[in-house]
Amino acid sequence: MRKSWQQMRILVIVLNFSQRLKLRKNNWELETYEFDEVLTEFSSQKRVYEVVAKPVVESVMEGYNGTVMAYGQTGTGKTFTLGRLGEEDTAARGIMVRAMEDILADISPETDSVSVSYLQLYMEMIQDLLDPVNDNIAIVEDPRTGDVSLPGATVVEVRDQKSFVDLLRVGEAHRVAANTKLNTESSRSHAILMVNVRRSVKGRSEMDVSISGENGHSSSMMGSLRPPIIRKSKLVVVDLAGSERIDKSGSEGHTLEEAKSINLSLSALGKCINALAENSPHVPVRDSKLTRLLKDSFGGTARTSLVVTIGPSPKHRGETTSTIMFGQRAMKVENMVKLKEEFDYKSLCRRLDIELDKLIAENERQRKYFDDEVERIRAEAQCHIAEAERECKITLENEKMKYHKEYLDSIKVLEEKWKTHQQPPKRQIKEAESTSSDVGEAHNLLQNEKMLRQSAEDEASDLKNQITHWKKLEATATAEVVKLRKMLDTEASQKEKLEEEIGVLRSQLLQMSMEADETRRTLDKGDGPGKIFPGLDSLASQTRSSQPREQSNGPKQPIAKLSEQVGLQKILSLLESEEPDVRVHAVKVVANLAAEEANQEKIVEAGGLTSLFVLLRSSEDETIRRVAAGAIANLAMNETNQDLIMAQGGVTLLSMTASDAEDPQTLRMIAGAIANLCGNDKLQTRLRGEGGIKALLGMVRCGHPDVLAQVARGIANFAKCESRAATQGNKVGKSLLIDDGALPWIVKNANNEAAPIRRHIELALCHLAQHEVNLKDIISEGALWELVRISRDCSREDIRNLAYRTLTSSPTLQAEMRRLGIKM
Repeated sequence: MRKSWQQMRILVIVLNFSQRLKLRKNNWELETYEFDEVLTEFSSQKRVYEVVAKPVVESVMEGYNGTVMAYGQTGTGKTFTLGRLGEEDTAARGIMVRAMEDILADISPETDSVSVSYLQLYMEMIQDLLDPVNDNIAIVEDPRTGDVSLPGATVVEVRDQKSFVDLLRVGEAHRVAANTKLNTESSRSHAILMVNVRRSVKGRSEMDVSISGENGHSSSMMGSLRPPIIRKSKLVVVDLAGSERIDKSGSEGHTLEEAKSINLSLSALGKCINALAENSPHVPVRDSKLTRLLKDSFGGTARTSLVVTIGPSPKHRGETTSTIMFGQRAMKVENMVKLKEEFDYKSLCRRLDIELDKLIAENERQRKYFDDEVERIRAEAQCHIAEAERECKITLENEKMKYHKEYLDSIKVLEEKWKTHQQPPKRQIKEAESTSSDVGEAHNLLQNEKMLRQSAEDEASDLKNQITHWKKLEATATAEVVKLRKMLDTEASQKEKLEEEIGVLRSQLLQMSMEADETRRTLDKGDGPGKIFPGLDSLASQTRSSQPREQSNGPKQPIAKLSEQVGLQKILSLLESEEPDVRVHAVKVVANLAAEEANQEKIVEAGGLTSLFVLLRSSEDETIRRVAAGAIANLAMNETNQDLIMAQGGVTLLSMTASDAEDPQTLRMIAGAIANLCGNDKLQTRLRGEGGIKALLGMVRCGHPDVLAQVARGIANFAKCESRAATQGNKVGKSLLIDDGALPWIVKNANNEAAPIRRHIELALCHLAQHEVNLKDIISEGALWELVRISRDCSREDIRNLAYRTLTSSPTLQAEMRRLGIKM
């Protein structure tokens, strides 16, 4: 990791034309301040971006963290400088849009990724601008490194500029603004855009791998491959709310409370800057959530550019002086930037799997080839031997018959001659000479017979030599077979080594799961609106942020390390293990991975959802049921997964599990899963038909606040979808919630002491009351009084306004209010 010290870059945007920044104290005195750059109101947005943000963006693309922040009085152009979309005039595009254009142009879609989160700090509560229901995100601090993260924030991967601009438009629509004397549309919250960049470093980690040699022996894959290196960096763009004086802005009521909250957080930021500028041993970063979020930007490891905006009006001289002094103090702060790199073990695991498959396939091909070759040689040798034996036998038989015939002929001739010798002496005398000549001829015949016999014996010897030669060939083939068998034995021993490595990885699974469980118990257990497993979700978020490979950082997070080393398919296979402890640890790891959106599609494709349903249906262990239900709840946040859950009878199974469960945490997981399904417009009728609403209402018997909060969230989601469908003309008739008897419980808990329960119930009641067909039941249950209370006392302005519009727009409710003497 490379480190370097850099002073914070401070730039000033002024609204008067001057090359130097001068502030007039009176008619005779001027104060001159020096900054890195002074820009006027005539400076183009492109010029501002190139001076302020482009160096920071370039550092982010090189692997460093970066921050661009705007500070100044309300109405001096902070939001225009940072967040202008430039839809009507492309030249007016702000820093956020231009920075993303440069980032997307510099990355490779195949190996790199960009994801964003868009938040606002409103009244000391961190709210998700991409998911307004997520209105109180907790800050999690790593006890080892001190880094802060927001695991509950929505993270969206960006592929093109259009989708990013759409996200900014959605976020700006949800940002809180108000009309004051200083600005007609004054931002009442600090907006924070977080851009996470993940890049693969090419040319540093490739190493040649020798798979096999001439003798067929495989080399060690585990020691010859080095994982590729990736760089993770983060760009933070902060649009601070404007500082203001109450007497000048004319704030009152709720706007006054907003102004107090803004000034307190900016005051805390100023104290931190003062402490860093003076090298104080204590920096009060915990005085405000704003300073905790910007801990890395001031005095940390990020490269930071601060834009200070001021106006020319002399009546705001005090605010202008304060803003300039803030910038002067911030110039004294030094950050130590760090290059963050880490090994991509997941890519290495994929490469090892591919090489292992190649080795196994090559081994099978070679083994089959060797077996075929041995059989071919053996069959060929046997054919040659049989042919030689057959030819030898035929030749011997022919020679035997030939010699036997000649022998018989010779005997016959001799017998005839002997008979001739037995004739009278007269004839013997006559034939004496002929007899002697016959004897000589017989002698010659015997010599010929001896020569023929010798020739036959030589030929037989040649045939025996051929047989010996073929036997030697057979022995050679047998030796080659033995050699091939030894090679196969070597391959088998290497396969056993690989199986031993797999066993070691399984033991690591158990160890890492226990470490993950221990880490989960150390984290805060706050309820998020969509992710039901807060502890596991925090751990998965730590895995997702994957702290860079620093020399002082130690090993990687357990779950990320485990999933990269073992592989998802192998982890899912352990869900079917015969050992209960292995199943418990495996389902905990799956639940952690399911909390990360990037893993959800992989888990479903690998059959993880089906395995979780089987585990939930068959297991009697309460821990397994609770963790499996939490994993299903996290998967149910995805619309595609919601259809799969419904298609596989997930709601019926969750309802049956809820009817048997007594543990509040198990019920909370189940309620959270059903609540996520309630937010899908397409599943309303099916969800109710399979008993989803009845199951939610049945779980209120537990009485635990966490369970009631999830039940209330599910009812609010269902009511919101019903209201939208009725408004669009896709639904007629009374609400299904009222048909299933949910209204009495809604009225009873509309003013619950717990804020999460009360907020969701108030929202559900407002949506139900928007349609005339529900009003008779609402009035008969006494819900009208709760609607009036909500329109007056609700802490959420959007819900309060919704209740007010509902009451004032309904003739039925107006008539009932006049009858009861209720005045708005």
